[in-house]
Amino acid sequence: MRHEYKTNLVCSTKITFDLDGDKVKNIEFTNGCNGNLKAISKIVDGWTVDEINEKLAGNLCGRRPTSCADQLAIAVKKAYEEERMNG
Repeated sequence: MRHEYKTNLVCSTKITFDLDGDKVKNIEFTNGCNGNLKAISKIVDGWTVDEINEKLAGNLCGRRPTSCADQLAIAVKKAYEEERMNG
């Protein structure tokens, strides 16, 4: 299922991705550091929600309390939990 997440406190304004069970695919960031975010999207494509959370959650960008990578971890975890609750 395709998901969309509006980011907070980062340059990227939106993250869209597909969730197939616990696998995350086809990640797209809107705005932000284009080259870096394309690289992150390619590297983690096919990873599980847990793998993304383990590696990316808590990463910060400068003095911000989050980063685009951290926002991705938040987004996929939220989407996964919502899908599990809605059956």
